[in-house]
Amino acid sequence: MNPALLIFPVLAPALFWGAYHYYHDRRRPEPLGKLLLTFALGCGAAWISKALYLALDYVGLRYDALELAQDNLAGLFAFAVLGIGLIEESAKMLPFVLVVLRFRDFDEPMDGIVYGSFLALGYALVENLHYLQFLTPAEAAARGFAGPLVHIVFASVWAYHVGRARLAGRSVLVAAFAWLAATALLHGAYDFVVLGFPAPALIVAAALIVAVWVWRLVLIRRLGAAY
Repeated sequence: MNPALLIFPVLAPALFWGAYHYYHDRRRPEPLGKLLLTFALGCGAAWISKALYLALDYVGLRYDALELAQDNLAGLFAFAVLGIGLIEESAKMLPFVLVVLRFRDFDEPMDGIVYGSFLALGYALVENLHYLQFLTPAEAAARGFAGPLVHIVFASVWAYHVGRARLAGRSVLVAAFAWLAATALLHGAYDFVVLGFPAPALIVAAALIVAVWVWRLVLIRRLGAAY
């Protein structure tokens, strides 16, 4: 099969979600160049994540989540939260705190959601491109849709609250650690359900994502009305 036919299901959702967030920020839109830079930082965050996973290998703390799911659900939960959730959310948060929060254009709470989502899109794109070699076309399409959505949802939680702390003059470091812990737990719980309970996973995992997405929608509407 033409490789382009596999890559398209990965690229199309990234373009769609990018346009979606740009549209919802139309009242006080962020510069397109800054959004593209943030997307690129998200791509870099995926490589940070990979390096952190390799570090777990080096110290003997990298586990096969599918094997844990067979006979060690407690171990799977710990690895899902402290391994998968913590690594992936901290890798995305790092460029947000070090670079994005310093943008002059970062001047309203909505910006946390917008920039956090573009970081997540870059991260998801690299992650999905990596998995293409293991997927059928149907699986590539499913992952191309679900991957960005999942990363956007979790990144939005910490990005909004950390950005809000910065705008309010509160400690960014305190907010970052607090909301990293919260989103690592959310992300880990999601992966724990998907990996440990494949039969009911679709309903439970979807319910978690929908719940956070509804929170986002309500928040975006409120922020749009306020600004």
